[in-house]
Amino acid sequence: MELKDRKIVLGLTGGVACYKSAELARALVKAGASVQVVMTAAATQFITTVTMQALTGHTVYADQWDARIPNNMPHIDLTRDADAVVIAPCSADFLSKLARGGCDDLLSTLCVARPATLPLMVAPAMNVEMWQNPATRRNVAQLREDGIAILGPAAGEQACGEVGMGRMLEPEALLAEVIASFVPKSLAGRKVLITAGPTFEPIDPVRGITNLSSGKMGYAIARAAREAGADVLLISGPTSLAAPYGVQRIDVLTARDMHAAVMARVAGQDAFIAVAAVADWRVANASEQKLKKDANGGMPALRFEQNPDILASVAALANKPYCVGFAAESENLLEYGRIKRERKGIPLLVGNIGPQTFGSDRNELVLFDEHGHVALPAADKHHLARQLITEIARRLPA
Repeated sequence: MELKDRKIVLGLTGGVACYKSAELARALVKAGASVQVVMTAAATQFITTVTMQALTGHTVYADQWDARIPNNMPHIDLTRDADAVVIAPCSADFLSKLARGGCDDLLSTLCVARPATLPLMVAPAMNVEMWQNPATRRNVAQLREDGIAILGPAAGEQACGEVGMGRMLEPEALLAEVIASFVPKSLAGRKVLITAGPTFEPIDPVRGITNLSSGKMGYAIARAAREAGADVLLISGPTSLAAPYGVQRIDVLTARDMHAAVMARVAGQDAFIAVAAVADWRVANASEQKLKKDANGGMPALRFEQNPDILASVAALANKPYCVGFAAESENLLEYGRIKRERKGIPLLVGNIGPQTFGSDRNELVLFDEHGHVALPAADKHHLARQLITEIARRLPA
């Protein structure tokens, strides 16, 4: 319920992408928002007001002279208790209206008459040539200068059969953008590098050594950092998770792969958050072919050698970023967490009891620094991730 008690005015303009707006409305409601839909006449050619009313549970407005509003001023009343206005899809024509301050229907008049402090976000949706047209580019530049957030568009196949920029963002991406709009931008202008998930050390082509990390905590932190305004690079071991919207992800397999990826990209980062559950050892004599049991059922002996310590390597750099480590313990967390932070030489370490959280959507964290430790009580991993990002942002040097 990340949008609990939020009121969103969802505007629809003419375009086939209106079918996505139905799913967006449903997602906003599911996230806890109260959604008030306002449609242009063109939008009603693509989806009905009945559909949008059924999905939101609220009367849909499309006429600026609608007498159902007591004072007959829907362009005023519909935004006065709103938290944001989102226009999805936003056609090329409506971008032009917004850029020049046009108000010839309910939705455009509502946008011009909205309070100056009310955020307006638009999700463009149009043909690739329309998006690339110089007039459209000028209009988009003007909207950005006016403080209107432009969400997308994306590239891909279009309803007309052409391919290119102009597709409206998918509903889950738009939902992520709306949620992020309410998060304080404590990491605006910062670059954050995060590792997440397990690593996998091959024994032979079909077997390997790994661990139970799902990657959920690291991915939640990547999402929270991006919501806070950071430019986020996520280096991930093998997981089944989709990258958070707006986060660049690099996939790796082994601890050495992850070490190489981190060291190649750590320069210029403001913070490094080492969440990944990295294997301490690898098989030195891994086989190129599947290992077989011998006549007595035995297996060849495996030899192990230590993997590079990624966090220690970054912490040893002359121009190192602010380093945050993670410790997943099975016992004695307060003792082992304190010792590990001191041994790594880092300002902040985050500890948890691994077996209690692997694969779960909940976690319980302890933060260790030079002053001691503080506990973050059990909660959803996304909630904890936001708390952690707030702590990191507060500690980063100016």
